[in-house]
Amino acid sequence: MGWDGLDLWGARRLERLTGGSSNDVWRLDIDGQVAVGRLGQRSDEDLAWEMDLMAHLDRNGLGVPMPIPTRDGRLFAEGLVVMAFVPGGPPQDAADWRRVGETLRRLHGLTADWPQRPGWRASTDLLSEDKGTRIDLTAMPAEAVLRCRAAWARLAGQTMTVVHGNPGNPGNILMSPDRVALIDWDEAHVDVPVLDLVLPHNGGGLEGAARDAAEQASAAWEAAVCWKDDYAEMRLAEVRPV
Repeated sequence: MGWDGLDLWGARRLERLTGGSSNDVWRLDIDGQVAVGRLGQRSDEDLAWEMDLMAHLDRNGLGVPMPIPTRDGRLFAEGLVVMAFVPGGPPQDAADWRRVGETLRRLHGLTADWPQRPGWRASTDLLSEDKGTRIDLTAMPAEAVLRCRAAWARLAGQTMTVVHGNPGNPGNILMSPDRVALIDWDEAHVDVPVLDLVLPHNGGGLEGAARDAAEQASAAWEAAVCWKDDYAEMRLAEVRPV
């Protein structure tokens, strides 16, 4: 089906946008209304998890990109999702990043006991598991795996919630005077919430040992997710040897 599926919405493509690593993202027109289309390889179960989460967060006042149904009422079709356009711009200063941190804490508070995204693993699951979605620890050198697991072990036993997964990327934040919206939920899953709070200008308000543990675990996670490119090597270099 691919982009031909836009006929289900009566939409047409206008221009390509910068999207997540797994998707092709375009600005759309639907009868004069601006929308955003996203085409990827996610399973129906994965997309249903994301759509349920967006609905829950929207009901509770969190700014998220809400899906626009097809003409026959579906929220997605063969990996294609159409979402309402979210206005706003990226964070500009420390005060903005503190607002982002507050919004993420709201996300975490709203998603205690949320089920895990299909096929995903939390960082602490990877203390004993080798694979989960985009992570394959068997592809990493044994010494790198030891370092990553040592970092994740410091989070063991903490409360689990939904995490956005990549909130430190300014392109995933759209701010206006009255709200902070979070977009690009490609990496969202259930994990330890402090992973979301490693933000520019310490917007997450972490201090001392908690901040160090979160920064180490976050660097280890991104190294494992992106292995093996230059960015992964850079993040792994931040994780202390065992």
